Amino acid sequence: MKFTLSWLKEHLETEASLDQICERLTAIGLEVEDVDDKAAYRPFTIARVVSAEQHPNADKLRVLMVDAGDGKPVQIVCGAPNARAGLIGALARPGTYVPGIDVTLAVGNIRGVESHGMMCSEKELDMSDNHDGIIDLPEDAPVGTSFASYAGLDDPVIEINLTPNRPDCTSIFGIARDLAASGLGTLKQPTPPSFSVEGNTPVEVKIILDDEALCPGFAYRLVRGVKNGPSPRWMQQRLLAIGLRPISALVDVTNYMTFDQGRPMHVFDAAKVKGDLVVRRAREGEEILALDTRTYKLNPSNVVIADDNGPESIGGIMGGEKSGCDENTTDVLIESALWDPINIARTGRGHGIITDARYRFERGVDPEYMLPGLERTTELVLEMCGGTAAAAKVTGYKGYEGKVVDFPFSEIKRLTGLNVSDDESREILAGLGFEMSGSGERVAVAVPSWRPDVDGKADLVEEVMRIHGVDEIKPEPLAPSGSVNGKILTTLQIRTRIAKRSLAARGMMEAVTWSFISEDQARLFGGGSRALKLANPIAADMSDMRPSLLPGLLSAAQRNADRGFGDVALFEVSGTYENDTPEGQRRVAGGIRRGTASLAGAGRMWSNAAKGGGKPVDVFDAKADALGVIEACGLPMANVQIVSGGPDWYHPGRSGTIMMGPKIVLGHFGEFHPVTLEALDVSGALCGFEVYLDAMPEPKKKATRTKPALDLSPFQMLRRDFAFVVDKAVEAGAIIKAAAGADRKLVAGVNVFDIFEGASLGEGRKSVAIEVTIQPREKTLTDEDLDTLGKAIIANVTKSTGGVLRG
Repeated sequence: MKFTLSWLKEHLETEASLDQICERLTAIGLEVEDVDDKAAYRPFTIARVVSAEQHPNADKLRVLMVDAGDGKPVQIVCGAPNARAGLIGALARPGTYVPGIDVTLAVGNIRGVESHGMMCSEKELDMSDNHDGIIDLPEDAPVGTSFASYAGLDDPVIEINLTPNRPDCTSIFGIARDLAASGLGTLKQPTPPSFSVEGNTPVEVKIILDDEALCPGFAYRLVRGVKNGPSPRWMQQRLLAIGLRPISALVDVTNYMTFDQGRPMHVFDAAKVKGDLVVRRAREGEEILALDTRTYKLNPSNVVIADDNGPESIGGIMGGEKSGCDENTTDVLIESALWDPINIARTGRGHGIITDARYRFERGVDPEYMLPGLERTTELVLEMCGGTAAAAKVTGYKGYEGKVVDFPFSEIKRLTGLNVSDDESREILAGLGFEMSGSGERVAVAVPSWRPDVDGKADLVEEVMRIHGVDEIKPEPLAPSGSVNGKILTTLQIRTRIAKRSLAARGMMEAVTWSFISEDQARLFGGGSRALKLANPIAADMSDMRPSLLPGLLSAAQRNADRGFGDVALFEVSGTYENDTPEGQRRVAGGIRRGTASLAGAGRMWSNAAKGGGKPVDVFDAKADALGVIEACGLPMANVQIVSGGPDWYHPGRSGTIMMGPKIVLGHFGEFHPVTLEALDVSGALCGFEVYLDAMPEPKKKATRTKPALDLSPFQMLRRDFAFVVDKAVEAGAIIKAAAGADRKLVAGVNVFDIFEGASLGEGRKSVAIEVTIQPREKTLTDEDLDTLGKAIIANVTKSTGGVLRG
């Protein structure tokens, strides 16, 4: 939103400087984005042409001697047809930047004659499009003084960043009202329009809509006998200053009203309107040639103003070229209507039309100013174009139903901490146009029609706060809490952070992938239900909420591989979606490893061979990552079980499911199925895992105050090896569990160190060798004790797995 300082002061009586005004605007929430103090126009001086001689080497050029009031004429070569002795114009000396042609002048040599500057045209000074000759000022123009000051070009332009909830400040009058309420001046109340009315407006307007809110009111009148020419100089200067091009008096008046009062208007050439006007929905396939010379194909969601010829205007956004005003216009129909903000925004966005009218209507204009705005526009038209105004007509408007808010002044202190007296609060609200009834600490506040953003008590508190001064709010420490050492984060939040740190410590890089994936990918990972489809996806391949983190991570790994980084380890801790209920959203820690990116390190290196590095990643890398997350989250690992097999997207013989008890599934891990990789167009050695953080049981409520005492056995630890021949289908975990259960007090650990398969064992059989760690605690074990323990281990394994001790 742009405006000039003089334009603002037309509505605000103030002695404040430009800096003070800008500072106050930002303080009350109307942030100043830019100020153009017009310093670029200061070097231009009013000068008189002393003589004008023909250029010796060019027929269309003249050599001027120009006096800038210092009695030292300078030589200038000029090609303007109106250059002559005695002319008074605007002089630019060398070193001056000329905005209209974007050039900084220097001493020039034109056809052998030096030129020390230039005499400027209106276009070269961005005053208009006139470039037919240099500026020709009256004889009484003060030579030697500032041209910018004489022509009004030194009027600073202020640009503010307006938030969408402040439609009242889309007008310069509204901005002045805010500044006056803040104590920076006095708001000038406009004089009511006064003009004579003759006859009636013969045109009828019918509103034929299925929803009255689309056009709540329509005011209009006919003005006969106008003469459409250029608008006055002062109006042109103001419009040019804010970036609008003056067109004609009738068009400039509507633009002026849009910015001055925040009331978009429109004028029809009455002679071009056939029959009565109808406000209706556009018909499918209808087209309109708009004032921007573009043709728009309309649809029934658009509201138009139409006559017998069809649409003449896109309501509230842009008029049509066919009924537009030109220099031959003699009778005009002035329109002042109300439109639905949501429909205006949808129509403008659908057709890609951005206009000043749309900007205001989609935020909400003052409904009570519909008729006064028509009166003020009529007055301006009569002053500039002459003519006779007919009686105004209003259709469809049912009046404004004001909102009343029950407002206790104590809310200001409660919500902001500011100590604002009741009298000051009343003064601020009254200055902003709010009306109050009641004399106590609690009042009823009537919201003015130009403030659709104010709904409740908090909005009124905001108004008092911003005018009183947000900078008056002093920083204060938070009140001390009774539970300083109390738990702040939830268990899930804590585990989310722990899982990220754990995986990062394992050499994995965190990735953030899209929560949306394609339907094919969703189905591949157990999703694809209709409940998880996006109503308005941002892309065709982002149509479904993800049921798993793995598709995004696998695609990210492949993108890295395509760019030469094949050995990557990525993880993400985020949400997945099983259905559209809150319970269906899971918190998952997932990761993938590609190539040789194992925990021992990636790439080919002779020293890594003994440590497992340099070989492709496999199921055991994924298993270690998954178990690392679970252990870091504090779950008792003795209760965690590994079950062979996993979801379909994993390799059936190289995957596993992590469980706690028979029902709780903590996660899955494994190498990926070739079909899965092919469907994702991903290649390479890949393994991955997912751990469901929200499936982990809550820790016990009773916290341990201190760590238990360190209890080390004074007796020597022993190791014994056993090899069992079992069926190939028997899992090593079952053997480990059986061996550990032989004697919980003595068996400190069981580890598989060898697996052998061969014809000597028989078909479908394998040998699993385990190392059992034995830790005595009460005495040194004798050979008899060890034999007894060994027999118990063998018996337990045989009973649980059917295995026999290998001979």
